[in-house]
Amino acid sequence: MQPVLKKAHRPLTTSFSYYSNLIEDCFSLKSLDLAKFVHAQLIKIGFNTHTFLGNRCLDLYSRIGTVNDSLRVFDDIIEKNSISWNIFLKADIGFGELERARDVFGEMPKRDVVSWNTMISGYVSFGLFDDAIRFFLEMQKAGIRPSGFTYSTLLSFVSSACRGKEIHASMIRNGADLSNVVVGNSLIVMYGKFGAVDYAFGVFMTMEEFDTISWNSLICSCGKSGYQNLALHQFCLMRSTGYSPDQFTVSTVITVCSNLQDLEKGEQVFALCIRVGFLSNTIVSSASIDLFSKCNRLEDSVRVFEEIYQWDSVLCNAMISSYTWHGFGENALQLFVLTLRKNIRPTEFTLSSVLSAVSILLPVDQGSQIHSLVVKSGLELDVIVASSLVEMYAKFGLIDSAMKTFAEIGARDLISWNTMIVGLAHNGRVTEALNIFKELLIGGPPPDHITLAGVLLACNIGGLLDEGLIIFSSMEKEYGIIPAIEHYACIVDMMSQGGKLKEAMDIVELMPYEPNGLIWGSLLRACEFCRDLRLTERVAKKVMELEPQSSLPYLVLAQAYKMRGRWENLVRVRKAMKEKGVRTVIGCSWIGIKNHVFVFKEDQLLHSGGKDIYLILRLLMQEMEDEGYASQQNEE
Repeated sequence: MQPVLKKAHRPLTTSFSYYSNLIEDCFSLKSLDLAKFVHAQLIKIGFNTHTFLGNRCLDLYSRIGTVNDSLRVFDDIIEKNSISWNIFLKADIGFGELERARDVFGEMPKRDVVSWNTMISGYVSFGLFDDAIRFFLEMQKAGIRPSGFTYSTLLSFVSSACRGKEIHASMIRNGADLSNVVVGNSLIVMYGKFGAVDYAFGVFMTMEEFDTISWNSLICSCGKSGYQNLALHQFCLMRSTGYSPDQFTVSTVITVCSNLQDLEKGEQVFALCIRVGFLSNTIVSSASIDLFSKCNRLEDSVRVFEEIYQWDSVLCNAMISSYTWHGFGENALQLFVLTLRKNIRPTEFTLSSVLSAVSILLPVDQGSQIHSLVVKSGLELDVIVASSLVEMYAKFGLIDSAMKTFAEIGARDLISWNTMIVGLAHNGRVTEALNIFKELLIGGPPPDHITLAGVLLACNIGGLLDEGLIIFSSMEKEYGIIPAIEHYACIVDMMSQGGKLKEAMDIVELMPYEPNGLIWGSLLRACEFCRDLRLTERVAKKVMELEPQSSLPYLVLAQAYKMRGRWENLVRVRKAMKEKGVRTVIGCSWIGIKNHVFVFKEDQLLHSGGKDIYLILRLLMQEMEDEGYASQQNEE
């Protein structure tokens, strides 16, 4: 800074190059005070009216100055050229002055492709996509040929593959250079976003020149569209053709391995990251944490997390969600508190993960504290956080609070609708769940397979067999959703509980999927009330094959043999259960008091302080007897 100040304080000179270099120094130092000092010198010697130096000063203020500074410099330039107008136009948009930018655009004596591109990108940055498209069409009517930057900007916000194809066709008609790397990459990203991987490959194959971004775009498109193995194949091709992966490449490939739960390949990519020094990047390390977590190697996730000294929200989010995924809600909450102490601002993803962790086992008052933090952070209107709040309150049984939170969500996405429907169903509010579904059909996004699974669950819990059958039979025709195994599981359970075991068996025989343990378990529970012992034995055998450690088939068979007096079979079942080490599932309950969770299991208190609690309980029983409650109960 000092050498530049000395140079700036030299006696005034009339050298253009001298002041141009001073302005360049201002760009490098990003110093507004120095910029104003240089500008004052230009005014003293009259160079502020010169086009070249005026444009340079205008560009400088557009980046580090204020809107008034830019306006003053622009007005001082006597002979404004197209560069002057374009810089000023860009400055107005950069300062958020979109209305004035429109006026400036209208006043421009000559508009070139840069002028149009500036307005189009400005509209996009303000979320005014329809205006951006309108300007693009007007640009073509004005005879201005769109550039690669124009198309890249338009492709970044298209709302559907169909609209993207229209822009692609326009590029071909206008003779755009499709072999251009930037344009080609934009097309690959756009098609990948909408799952049109075949079109993405078509663009990739026509490109004369690739770069690492091209490969990254293709690999990412395959991964996001569900073609995980194809993404791994492209990664191998990338390396075999001599292109070096960057940090974005390996983070994408690690995510693909996470989705496949392929630990072996994931560890190979992880080893590559260590070898080339990518693990210090928090995007790569967070993807690695997620990989080990999803492959049931939480201890390795913790080890990776502990190796990173510089924490940020992305890294902490990955570790918090990993703890939550494995049911370690308290660990997730402790880490969250630690991030707050380190002044790491929670994001919507942080709060969403923490709310999921709180709803696992922790007391409800801690969930309320997180809700207060959400409000304090100004994220209560975020749809991701709001959906997590709805889920948390629903799991706590505070369904009215869940509905209140849902009602306050402004722009609801499908996840928020699904969360509310499932939450209502689990809390037995069947009518409200079906009413929310009707509201969704009228004014919400199209339902998906999770929505209909939630609706079928509500019908199942409410015993609404006819309504459930109507929805199930109309899934493909009305909503374009082919019933998946979870929908079959729900309808089979519904019919089994409704006493229609034969019809449920017919569905199982005809369904296009191999029945899982959940479906056979529903049938087996229904067999407890039927007289067909052979059917009970057949279904129990299936459950034993699919879920060897489940006690359900043994208990149902034991009860069936006991009812029929077949004692030898009963002894054989109990012996087999003992030999295979199958244990009866023992129910438990818990209560949260302040910061402690007390778990009750088989009449035994598992948390510390159990003796004290039982002592208090005995004292209460004595007081009740003294007050006559016990004798009163006996009289009744």
